[in-house]
Amino acid sequence: MKHNRFEGWYFKHQNNQNMAAFIPGQTEHGAFIQVISTDGSEQFDVPELSVHSGIIHAGGCEFSRRGCRIDLPGISGEIAYGALTPLRTDIMGPFRFFPMECRHGVISMSHALRGSVAIHGKPYCFDGGDGYIEMDNGTSFPSSYLWLQCNSFPEPCSVMVSIAQIPFCGIRFQGCICAVVYGGREYRFATYRGVLILAAGPHHICLSQGKLLLEVDIQPSHDGFALRSPVQGTMTGTIRESSNAEICVRLWERGKPVFDLSSHHAAYEFVPHSDTPKS
Repeated sequence: MKHNRFEGWYFKHQNNQNMAAFIPGQTEHGAFIQVISTDGSEQFDVPELSVHSGIIHAGGCEFSRRGCRIDLPGISGEIAYGALTPLRTDIMGPFRFFPMECRHGVISMSHALRGSVAIHGKPYCFDGGDGYIEMDNGTSFPSSYLWLQCNSFPEPCSVMVSIAQIPFCGIRFQGCICAVVYGGREYRFATYRGVLILAAGPHHICLSQGKLLLEVDIQPSHDGFALRSPVQGTMTGTIRESSNAEICVRLWERGKPVFDLSSHHAAYEFVPHSDTPKS
């Protein structure tokens, strides 16, 4: 691990109202696993984290493209993954070639789940549910950003949106990466593709790019559960993630509706500017 850097992965599992995500990661100061579920969040320090042949070993836990095995105090179980759904190309586009404060990657937009975990005596069954995997590495999370992810809709659809303040070559700009998979097609919105961010508030997102228009209305289910976040390579920051947020997503192409879908099972984070009200 290089000085003042972090790396982490986000393995999300959803089956209707049941949600549990495991976040293995490490900094130069040590390795950890964070857990967030429908009922709360917590963090565990683990002796070490290593990655061999695509398999992440973190303490007694194991994560890979085939599934995860969890063995933490009060939390245990196994979940198997079906075929992953990666994006066609790197979500960072040409920015992957530049030094960035935080580099983001999407490993799978959606995949089938089978298995369960027990969290402090409460069973979470994920048979027939959907999974999502992403990763981050760098020095710090953005100073302000919003992020949401959902693949629990009445029709097969997966959505990931991230809008953040990005430091780059001595300037700051509002950057966007967004992927939507629907009807066997991938729709990509991104700064490097000329997206216009028409709205990026805590309850409404609107993105325009060429012949595409995307709108997302958001109603968090609660104020969010606390997770630790990296600041200059140490896990000293705090963010809050809302599980089972209510969202409505609408996509148009050439002015014609592609879909209009709602869900009560989105994961959502909103970190405002220090001078921006949250509502």
